[in-house]
Amino acid sequence: MTLFLRVWPLLCVLACSLVVHVKAANEEPSPKNQERATEVFRPEAGKFPPLEKAHAYRGELVFVDHPNRRGSLRVEGSGVFRMNDPHPFAMLPYGLIRYHGAPADLRDIPLGTVLHVRAFLPPDPQTSAVPVLPVDNKEKDADHRRGVGVFPAENHVLLLEDELSHCQREGLIWKLKEVEVKNREGSLIAGRESKAGAKGKISGETLTFDSATRVWRGRECLRIEHLIAEGTWPAEGKKALGGQSVLLGITWKPTLPGVFTRFHISDIWLDDDAVQNATQQQTETHKAFVRSRWIPAWVDTVEYGKFGRATVTVTMFGGVDASLYAELTAGTNALMNSVENTLKHIEGGTAGPTQMAARGTIRDVIKTPGSVPLGSSGIQIRFETDLITEGMRPTRIVKIRPASWPDFHLPREEYVSQGSLDERFPAPTIFPKY
Repeated sequence: MTLFLRVWPLLCVLACSLVVHVKAANEEPSPKNQERATEVFRPEAGKFPPLEKAHAYRGELVFVDHPNRRGSLRVEGSGVFRMNDPHPFAMLPYGLIRYHGAPADLRDIPLGTVLHVRAFLPPDPQTSAVPVLPVDNKEKDADHRRGVGVFPAENHVLLLEDELSHCQREGLIWKLKEVEVKNREGSLIAGRESKAGAKGKISGETLTFDSATRVWRGRECLRIEHLIAEGTWPAEGKKALGGQSVLLGITWKPTLPGVFTRFHISDIWLDDDAVQNATQQQTETHKAFVRSRWIPAWVDTVEYGKFGRATVTVTMFGGVDASLYAELTAGTNALMNSVENTLKHIEGGTAGPTQMAARGTIRDVIKTPGSVPLGSSGIQIRFETDLITEGMRPTRIVKIRPASWPDFHLPREEYVSQGSLDERFPAPTIFPKY
C-alpha cells in the first residue's frame, strides 16, 4: 500500500503528460507558432499601415456582404482561373473602395468585376470577420490545376479598386492593337502602358468583348454595332487599331475549353470626357451614401472634463469626396456615434444613430502637412461634447456628421445592438475553407 501511494502521483503526471502530447498532436499550429517561422506584418490599431507592405493581387468579385464590408474574390493564379474557389476578404475599417475612379461602397460594384487588391494579414485573428489562414498561404500551390497564390492569408483589404481606378492611380493607359469581330462579338489584343511613355514594348493580352460591352464617348453610350456602322471596327474579320489609347472595365465570363485565363471587357472609355462623366456619376452616388451613413474616423485622444464633458480628437478616414469633409468646419454643430470595425453603427433598441450619438461642436480642424498615408484623409477634428459615450476611446472607430445633414434611419442589417459581439458580423464559418 505504501509503494502504491508513492507511485500513484507519478502515474498521474505521466498520464496527464500523455494526454497533453496527444492533444497537441491533434491540434493545428497556433497563429503565434506559425509566425515564429517567419517575420510577418499586421496592421496596428491607431496606425495606418504602409501601402508598400501590402500584398498585391487581383480577382473576380463573386460574392458581396456589403453591410459587413466583406465578400469573396476568385483570385487570379497561374492555373485554370474558373477552378479557383471563392476567397473571402474583409475591408479594414479605413480600407478604401474605388470604382470608376471615384469612392465607392461594395454595393456599387457589379459581381464579376475584376478588382485589384492591396491587403494585409488580419490585425486581430481572434476577431477576424473572415477565415484566418497560415501566414505563408500565398506561397502554397493549391494543386496542379489552380497554381500558387489563389488563397493568400492577406485577406484584410486596404485598397480595392476596379481596372479604371487602378490605371488612373498608377498612371496607366490601355493601347488597342488589333480587333477581331464576328457577329458583334470577338476579341481585342491590347496592352497596358505608362501614360508617360513605356520604356519598352509591352506584350499584348487577348481580351474578349460581346454585344453587351458598353462603349463610352463623351456623354454617349455606344454599342459595338455603332462602331461597326461608323467603320471604326469591321463587321467581320480583323483590323489593326494602331495603339489607340483607351481605358477599360474588366470582368470575367466563362471561357471555351482549353482557355485557362481570359478576361472580358465590360466597358471601353474612348476619351477623357467619357471617363470624367463616369467618375462624376459614381462620386455623386457615394456622396449620397455617406450623407446617410456618416464619415468614419478613429479616436486619437480624449480629454475628459466634468459631468460627462469631453473633447475628442479624431482622424477622419479617406475615401470620401472633399466637398463632404469641407462641411465639417470649426464652429459647426455635429454628431458623433460609435461604430464597429465593419463601420456598422451601434444603436440601442429601435433608436437610430442620431438618437444614440453624442452631440457637440467642432472646435478645430487640423490638416496634416505633406503626404498622407492611404486610408487617412489627413484631417483631424477636435469635437467637444457634454455627454461622452462609452465607445469613444483611443483607437476605437466612430462616425461623424454635421448636424445639418438629414436624420436617416438605417435598415436593420446596417446596425448592431450595444455590446453584441455575435451580432457584429455572422461568424466567419459562413465562408468555407476550401
